[in-house]
Amino acid sequence: MTQVVGMDTEIYQRKTCRYCDRVLPEPFLKLGSLPLANSFLTQEELTRPEFVCPLNLCYCQNCSLVQLSHTVPPDLMFSNYLYVSSTTQTLRNHFAFYAQEVKKRLNLSTAKPLAVDIGSNDGLLVECFQKEGFQAVGVEPARNLSDLTNQKGLLTINRYFDEATAREIIDRFGKAGTITANNVFAHIDDIHSVCRNVAQLLHEGGIFVIEFPYLPTMIQNMLFDMIYHEHLCYISVHALNFLLKQHRLKIFDISYVSSHGGSLRVSVEMESGPYDVSKAVDAHLTRESKEGYLSMKTYVGFTESVAKVKDGILRHISDIKRARKSVSGYGAPAKSNTLICYCGLSHQDIQFIVDDNPLKQNRFTPGSKIPVVPSDYLNEHPTDYVVVFAWNFAPEIMRKLSHLRKRGIKVIVPLPSPKIV
Repeated sequence: MTQVVGMDTEIYQRKTCRYCDRVLPEPFLKLGSLPLANSFLTQEELTRPEFVCPLNLCYCQNCSLVQLSHTVPPDLMFSNYLYVSSTTQTLRNHFAFYAQEVKKRLNLSTAKPLAVDIGSNDGLLVECFQKEGFQAVGVEPARNLSDLTNQKGLLTINRYFDEATAREIIDRFGKAGTITANNVFAHIDDIHSVCRNVAQLLHEGGIFVIEFPYLPTMIQNMLFDMIYHEHLCYISVHALNFLLKQHRLKIFDISYVSSHGGSLRVSVEMESGPYDVSKAVDAHLTRESKEGYLSMKTYVGFTESVAKVKDGILRHISDIKRARKSVSGYGAPAKSNTLICYCGLSHQDIQFIVDDNPLKQNRFTPGSKIPVVPSDYLNEHPTDYVVVFAWNFAPEIMRKLSHLRKRGIKVIVPLPSPKIV
C-alpha cells in the first residue's frame, strides 16, 4: 500500500474525546496505516497511490468511549458509497420488522407520523416505514445512493444531517415522530451536532432509535474486523448515556439484535418524554461495570487476543499454500478489508472474492488488490477453500455454498478464531 504523495495524516489526528472533550490517551490497539475500507478500486486505479491513515483505538477513562485516534474527512468515505443495505434478505427482513416495532411503540395521535432516517443508504428502511403508513424521509450524503432512492420514489435529502437539514425537514413536514440512525451514529465525528439537531427535530412524544454494533460483543467475540475508518466510535451504554444526557435526551429501552455480529437497538426520548424506562437500561449499565468495560485492563487483553487471531489466520493460509491448494473469499464487506490488510494478505493468498453487490463487482479490494467478482464465478472456478468474510451472513452464505461443500470444498470462518468447517 502506498500513501498518497504529500498527504500528512497527522492532520487527521483527534486530540480530544468525541463525547466528553477530554484529552485522548495513547492508543491501546494499533492495526497499522490502512486504506479506506470501502474504497474498492477500479482497474484504472490499481497503479495509483492509495490514501491510507492510521487505524488506532483509544479508550477515554472519563466517559468510557472507545474511539479511533484519527478522523478521515467524511467526503473521502461517503460522497460515493458502495455499500447498500438491500443486498441480503437478512437485512430486508431486519428492517421490515424494525419499522413494524417502531409503529407499535410510537405513542402519537398523528395519523401519518413522520419518520426520518439518518444515513438512509439505498432507502430500505424509508421504504419499510412507508409500508407501515409513515410519511418517510431519508437523509443520505452519498449522491449515487440518494439519486437511486429518489428515482425509486423514496424521498431522500442529499446532505449530512446538519442544522440546515433539520430545519428544512421541520419547515416542510413538521416535527418527526421517529428519527432513526442505524449503523451511522458511530460514523460521525461531531456527534454533538447530530444530538442537538435530533433534539430540535424530534416531537416531544417521539422516539429516536439508534442501532449500532455493541462494544462488549465486539470484544467478547473478537470482531476486530469491525474496526475501520468509517466507524469512529465503539459504543457502550455507559458512553452513550453520558453523551445523550448532555442534550436533554434519555434512553428508555434497549434490545439486542443479531445484525452485524451483535448490535443494540437503543430507544431514546426527550428528557420529558412519555415513555417508561425499561429495566434493560440499568441491566446493561450494571453488566458493563461488572464485566470490566470501564477498565483499561479489558482493552489491553483484547489487543493481545487480536495478535493471536492474526497469527492463527496466517498459519492456516501458510499451510494451505504449502499444500498447493487454492483459496477464495465469500463476501467483500468493508470489515473484510481490515482483516485482510492487517494480516498482510494479497492476491497471492486469496485468488478472488465473490460478492452479490454489483457496485463492488469488477473492482479490487483496497490495499490488497484482490479481484471482486459475482458469486456465480465461484461455481465456475471453485477453489479448495473459501474464507467467509461476511460472517454476519454466514447462515445465508453456508446455504449458498452447500452444493460446493458436497464436492469437497472447505470453508474457513476467520473469527472469533480461525477454524475450518
